Amino acid sequence: MLLPANSPPPTLFSFDSPETVMQMKPTAPMKNGAPTLIVSIPRAAPGFDSYQIVYIRRAHTFEYFRQSQWVDTPANMLAPLGVAALEGSGGFSAVIQSPTSVAGQLRLDLEIVRLQNEFFMLPSQAHFTLRAHLVDTSSRQVAAWREFDAMVPASSEDPYGSVLAANNAVRNVIKELVLFCRQTAGNYLESQP
Repeated sequence: MLLPANSPPPTLFSFDSPETVMQMKPTAPMKNGAPTLIVSIPRAAPGFDSYQIVYIRRAHTFEYFRQSQWVDTPANMLAPLGVAALEGSGGFSAVIQSPTSVAGQLRLDLEIVRLQNEFFMLPSQAHFTLRAHLVDTSSRQVAAWREFDAMVPASSEDPYGSVLAANNAVRNVIKELVLFCRQTAGNYLESQP
């Protein structure tokens, strides 16, 4: 979309860096034989697959901040964060992001169901919902799935406050995702002969 010549360029925002996610407290390494995890390219539900920062003031009506955007789509920004956090978890022999020719024992499929700032009340809040499926690649069956949901109040009623709240919501969900994946990997190991 072209902006009028006298309009300033949009301010670009991102999720936390993978280095920030790596600072999350690591857990004890899993025993030998931990599976290799392949992380698929995350998908996003319609409306959440663009550079636009979504906010809503009433149900079913998406609006976008005019002069503020994500530096990339949320799905593309989520992938390196998830991989970094899972690598640091000690639950896998390796964590590899798709596309890859490597064959892993488990595959993680992620879908952003919602990433929006809700202005229904004050303070406004970021609402992030992520669906995760762990697939046993040998049987091609879902080993486990879960939907994660986080709501974080914004520190201010502007795009920057919304972005900070969204980052906190994403960080909270990634922590839960890591625990879920480690538990599923442990169950996978116990089920192997």
